[in-house]
Amino acid sequence: MQESNRATLARSTLIVMVSFGLAKVISLVQTFIIAQTFGLTSDYDAYVAANRLPEVIFNLIAGGAIAFAFIPVFTGLLAQGERTTAWKTASHVVNTIFAVTFVVSAIAFLFAPWLVTSIIAPGFDNPVTQTQTIEMMRILLVSTLIFSVSGMVMGILQSHNRFLLPALAPILFDVGILIGVIFLLPIMGVHGLAVGAVLGAAMHLAIQIPGLFRVQARWFPELGWNDPNLRRIIRLMIPRVADLGLISLSTIFTQNLLSRLGEGATSAFDWGWRLMQIPETLIGTAMGVVIFPTLSALSSLGDENGKRGAMSGALRFIYIATIPSAIFLIVGGRTLISILEGNMFDTAATNLVYSTLQFFAIGIIVHSMLEVVARSFYADKDTLTPLLVAVGGAVVNIVFAVLLTGALTGDARQENVGGLALANTLGIAFEVTALMWILRKRWHGLNENEMARTALKATAASLVMGAAVVAVNAVWNSLGLSGRGTVMTIIQAALELGVGGLVFVVTAYLLKMDEVKTLIAQGIQRVRALPKRGQVEATT
Repeated sequence: MQESNRATLARSTLIVMVSFGLAKVISLVQTFIIAQTFGLTSDYDAYVAANRLPEVIFNLIAGGAIAFAFIPVFTGLLAQGERTTAWKTASHVVNTIFAVTFVVSAIAFLFAPWLVTSIIAPGFDNPVTQTQTIEMMRILLVSTLIFSVSGMVMGILQSHNRFLLPALAPILFDVGILIGVIFLLPIMGVHGLAVGAVLGAAMHLAIQIPGLFRVQARWFPELGWNDPNLRRIIRLMIPRVADLGLISLSTIFTQNLLSRLGEGATSAFDWGWRLMQIPETLIGTAMGVVIFPTLSALSSLGDENGKRGAMSGALRFIYIATIPSAIFLIVGGRTLISILEGNMFDTAATNLVYSTLQFFAIGIIVHSMLEVVARSFYADKDTLTPLLVAVGGAVVNIVFAVLLTGALTGDARQENVGGLALANTLGIAFEVTALMWILRKRWHGLNENEMARTALKATAASLVMGAAVVAVNAVWNSLGLSGRGTVMTIIQAALELGVGGLVFVVTAYLLKMDEVKTLIAQGIQRVRALPKRGQVEATT
């Protein structure tokens, strides 16, 4: 990969990561307020359960088309100079996606009572909780309609290598929910979260509209079902939609089990997932979004060496970022939970969330790897293989979910909820392992020796970091500083993160990890260059 391409890739990755980071900061503020307001209660259980089906509808319909079927076809038409055809195809896709989403959402709206009580949350035996779930599901279906358009707009802008507005869109979505949390919760109760999500979806779309003008977008008010490019996109979509359908099946199945584990189980599972998603989104999703166009271009050129280098480089970056993140959440996750809940959880509730987070923490690594590995197949226009492997992953998830939850009516909720988190991790680990094995055969290697060295060194440095975090925590407790309020807990977390991060970097440097050395060298170079840039700007 040429130096200019690397710089562009790095810059795009940084834009996406910073934007995702801002979104996660806002999301943490939401989480803090929600935890302070609801804790592990049936009200929040109802909101989490209500959001399951709208998410499934979006992922199956719009989510299946955007990144993996639409972008390769749309970019191909633009590259060939067929702009009018490209915009007609984009219009046909947007119009069709919206129409299908509208029909499916309308059906879900009408049958919401049966869906909630029979499939999504049959274990909710409180009529009030059931009613709340039904009402909020209907509200959230409106956001699904908006996202069906906004998601396609995001794909259009990314096809033009414009990542800023699509990266800002999730921030606006989180701002909408935050408005709901701050201003609507006191008025509407938990329903304010759902209304805030609809507002956030509208803002998610609105922020991207200027980008359409910048790329000179055109819209044609027609379905265009005779368009051969639309049919091609649909053919590419089908395996991906089936893949997402399996994921959705696992999600609904997990929610069904959670609803039977008693009050707070659904909330605890969601808290663990939210905390795991912070590093996973910043690392895995950001890298996957940015590396996909590069992999697609290399695949079109038939550059096998380039694909191996791009993918293995992305995975090595994921290793040095996710392995320490996982270890930190395992040993220091309780401190983070204490910040979020602000003494609103009792000991049992904290233990429930922490045990769930520990099992999800392991999944940070494989979830992040899947973002890149799966896209390597989609770049080769192979959407069938990931589907077949996902079948195995779904089976692993469901089997272990049943085995690890044990007696659904027992009192061991901690083991049950943690078991569901572990089952999810094992299912994704199966997918990543199988897909990498297939890619190794197809691409005649994956630079696996380099990746193995990076993974081993990152693990060693992370274990040293974990020991340092445990030591900091032990000293803090021995000084009697724990349990003295949110401010002291934030200081404790910052100290653990600072010491842990420093120990990891120093250990990685001593282990001669080239990736960390390069990052340090680039950082020093940029700092030294700052005064020169200022001088240049002053003279221009």
